[in-house]
Amino acid sequence: MLQDILDTAKEKMKKSCEVYERDLMGLRAGRANPKLLDRIMVDYYGTPTPIPQVGNISSPEPRLLVIAPWEAKLIPQIEKAIQKSDLGLNPSNDGKIIRLVFPELNEERRRDLTKVASKGAEETKVAIRSIRRDAIEQIKKLKKNSEITEDDQRDAEEDMQKLTDKAVKDVDEIFAKKEKEIMEV
Repeated sequence: MLQDILDTAKEKMKKSCEVYERDLMGLRAGRANPKLLDRIMVDYYGTPTPIPQVGNISSPEPRLLVIAPWEAKLIPQIEKAIQKSDLGLNPSNDGKIIRLVFPELNEERRRDLTKVASKGAEETKVAIRSIRRDAIEQIKKLKKNSEITEDDQRDAEEDMQKLTDKAVKDVDEIFAKKEKEIMEV
């Protein structure tokens, strides 16, 4: 019973970290990363479809992405989707492929990106602490119903705190890695 609560909380914390890491992939750090286009949807025969599923994406240079759609008639729709997105890029095409050129980041933009990444880290930590709070409430409920002893409750709460500390440390490491990437470029 206690182990189920701890395992569930651990899994939720892990997923929170994964979501934060995935969100950071969409944060443009001056380098062309094909993952930036994963969340941009294109209308493909009436179905919203991510760009990587309607064409081939390559990065021939560090600051250039090339999208080669499988159907040439999708080029205008892909361009519109990119322009509507929050990437702030202006696509250009030659009738067969779309080119996305990533400009150099200035110092102000780097600071802004770092602030966004930091805010996301704090939100993820809040979510992790909320998961801990819910798990501890479940543990206390078990104690109240006399399903576990006080020693079991104390041990489970200590284990829960260790899980929380590890998850928060993971978030800090993810943020530090992204911050370094933003400042290096």
